[in-house]
Amino acid sequence: MSSYSSIKEECYEANMQLPKLGLVVYTFGNVSAVDRKRGVFAIKPSGVPYETLRSQDMVIVDFDNTVVEGKMRPSSDTKTHAFLYKNWLKVGGIAHTHATYSVSWAQAQRDIPIMGTTHADHLTCDIPCAPPMRDELIIGDYEHNTGQQIIDCFNEKGLSYEEVEMVLVGNHGPFTWGDSAHKAVYNSKVLEELGKMTYLSLQINPNAPRLKDALIKKHYERKHGKDSYYGQS
Repeated sequence: MSSYSSIKEECYEANMQLPKLGLVVYTFGNVSAVDRKRGVFAIKPSGVPYETLRSQDMVIVDFDNTVVEGKMRPSSDTKTHAFLYKNWLKVGGIAHTHATYSVSWAQAQRDIPIMGTTHADHLTCDIPCAPPMRDELIIGDYEHNTGQQIIDCFNEKGLSYEEVEMVLVGNHGPFTWGDSAHKAVYNSKVLEELGKMTYLSLQINPNAPRLKDALIKKHYERKHGKDSYYGQS
């Protein structure tokens, strides 16, 4: 048995949630799960259909993109995952999908504005969209540079990756993360639903306003604040 069985199983289970949640079609998308103590992460192999995927197929890679264990080629987005793990030390899992509404906002090169309390239950700000990658970076180390593109976006907007666990990459699609692979997938579904709700709201009323500050504060703090009272103790 592999000494990495635990993170392989976590990674596999998280990846299998993507089609169940309607976030991927065919072989689109990938999830990874990290083992910080050993300096490695497990990630879905590239181009393998979900219906044939097994936990033992997950590929173990270190933060310098060296395959540590696995017979198949890792996801083509592996370098992006590695770059984020290497720079954002509290991330435990990363997910990437090509879900319809999330990608549509990314292709429109627009942040998803905070318009309702569902959004405020998770974030106090717009969901950021990083600008499309510059040509010289595209022809360079593209997947590595995607990770840099995400971090640059957060730095420029003054955002914390611990508070905002999702981003759109312009003309590409969404990346989400969390303290585990399962939380990263949860955030992917939340992002997709927020993208859908906001799109429909703007179709009904193109001049619909942003959510007012008092409601943003109330809904975020009742779920995440020091005196939160959402859920069970």
